[in-house]
Amino acid sequence: MSHLTMIKTLTFRPLSPASVLRKIVITSMLSATVAMSGCSLLSVYKIDLPQGTAITQAQAQKLQLGMNQNQVLYILGSPAIRDTLEPKRWDYIYDYQAGTEGSRKGIADVKNASQHLIIYFDDNGLVNRIEGIESLPAS
Repeated sequence: MSHLTMIKTLTFRPLSPASVLRKIVITSMLSATVAMSGCSLLSVYKIDLPQGTAITQAQAQKLQLGMNQNQVLYILGSPAIRDTLEPKRWDYIYDYQAGTEGSRKGIADVKNASQHLIIYFDDNGLVNRIEGIESLPAS
């Protein structure tokens, strides 16, 4: 079979207006479905994410100026950050991000929280300044 006879056997028929309209409708519906899938009410489940050690004002008020580092460790535990460039400063940081359940239900007790307590020591390793107690919860 030569190439000319193959070309002659191919026949092209024009599309009817109904089939063109049907293809446009189907394509539009598929496009809308794909576009709207990003607007879904369903979302990925997220867990509650606490990071650091939660400290209350009651715990922080046990601290006193003049305490040594071991006493601070006994009351609050290890700090989240001990800066090697500033060893006389200890940072206690706590961050809480509510997961899916707390955010969705609007539970009053479950909300995002952030705390930052900074303790400064003098050259002898004794507490000489405390910052951030106001950012801590009462209990």
